[in-house]
Amino acid sequence: MPNFVFMSNDEKVLAEFYNIITESKQEKYDEIAAERTKYLTVVMESISKEHNSSAVLRTCDCFGIQDLYTIEKGRKKYEPMRDIALGAGNWVDLHTYDSGENPSVECLNELKSKGYKLVATTPHTDKNINDIDINQPIALIFGTERTGISKEVEEMADELVKIPMYGFTESFNISVSAAIALNILRNKLENSNLNWKLTEDEQVKLKIQWCTKIIRDGKKVEDEIRRRILTP
Repeated sequence: MPNFVFMSNDEKVLAEFYNIITESKQEKYDEIAAERTKYLTVVMESISKEHNSSAVLRTCDCFGIQDLYTIEKGRKKYEPMRDIALGAGNWVDLHTYDSGENPSVECLNELKSKGYKLVATTPHTDKNINDIDINQPIALIFGTERTGISKEVEEMADELVKIPMYGFTESFNISVSAAIALNILRNKLENSNLNWKLTEDEQVKLKIQWCTKIIRDGKKVEDEIRRRILTP
């Protein structure tokens, strides 16, 4: 049993979980959580093809993006396609806006309140995504496959950017666009002096969350651990 002296409550809970899961899983969680970020997040607005949105979810996980926001206007709640997302839904936090008078406005207002700069992608602008200033957390917004971002997003966005292209086709597939854009922005973050990764406390909370995903009745197990070791 680990020494609980000077450990936070969440660290104590994680230590208990680490007594349950394999050492290889522990090492993987520690490695990946250390590279996770909420400084950069992704928003998908009314992506109609589920294989595209599921591919974006998978891309977010691959680039260490912890939060993915989906806006669903008058459609059923987004559910990842397992054969495309390949389990990424277990590791990335999904935030769905699908009710209210205008889910797009609600979502973007929420992100603004959290301090994000709203950067919407569109081929109809002169600014290149390579020229984005990353000194503020960024919410990168992608619109529908057919018509792109909505009027509301265009009006609320702090910046409109395009991914450079050199052929006849006007735009990339949404999942390809997300991969290119996140690669550019992740590289910018890696080469910056910004504190863009999760804090130690955030990493601990995230690893607890991941543990509950792979253990049967994981949330009940967490509740029992907290009751047992944290109750005076």
